[in-house]
Formats: sequence, C-alpha cells, structure tokens
Amino acid sequence: MKEISVINFIEVPKGMEDEAIQVRNIYVDYFRKQEGFVSSTFFRSLTKDEWHKYVNIVVWKSQEHFKHVVNLGFDNSDGENNEGMKVLGKGFPSPIRVSPSQYEIIGN
Repeated sequence: MKEISVINFIEVPKGMEDEAIQVRNIYVDYFRKQEGFVSSTFFRSLTKDEWHKYVNIVVWKSQEHFKHVVNLGFDNSDGENNEGMKVLGKGFPSPIRVSPSQYEIIGN
C-alpha cells in the first residue's frame, strides 16, 4: 500500500479565520479516529492578502483507507459521508473556498 496525501488549499476571508481553524480541527479530530489516518499538518501563509491562505495536509496509509472514510462523499453534492460528515472540503461555511486534491509521492 502506498500512502497518499490529501492536500486542501483553503482561502478564508478576513474575520472568518477562527471559524475556519475550528472547522479544520473538528475534521482532523474525526479523521484521527479513522483507520488508516497517519498525520495532519496545517500551514498558514505569511503573505498578507485580502484572503488568508491555509494549507491542510492529511496523510492516509492508502487510497483505500481514504476512500473508506469519505465513502459517499464522492457521490453527492454535499460531500456527506456515511457518518454525516461533510468531507472533501465541503464542511467549511461559505464564502470560505477549499480546493482539495489527492497526491502521491513520486520523488524526494
């Protein structure tokens, strides 16, 4: 099995930073309890802009572990999985913008 990283680029308007961090923490706490979770790292951009930029990286033991956690999330517009969690970056309130994608390591 090959580990995968789910990398979310998150853009947060001024005034919603605390809410975005709280939502991220709720989801990471949920992910930590799931089989196949390896780690999560959260970054905040040092560049000052109209939107605050964050990167959240969640590492899973395999693509299969990741798919099991998001299960139905791929199949509906809300991204809701079997446990009622809005996964795939859909749990953040508007107007926060999230661009999730899955990556595998191909070199160091």
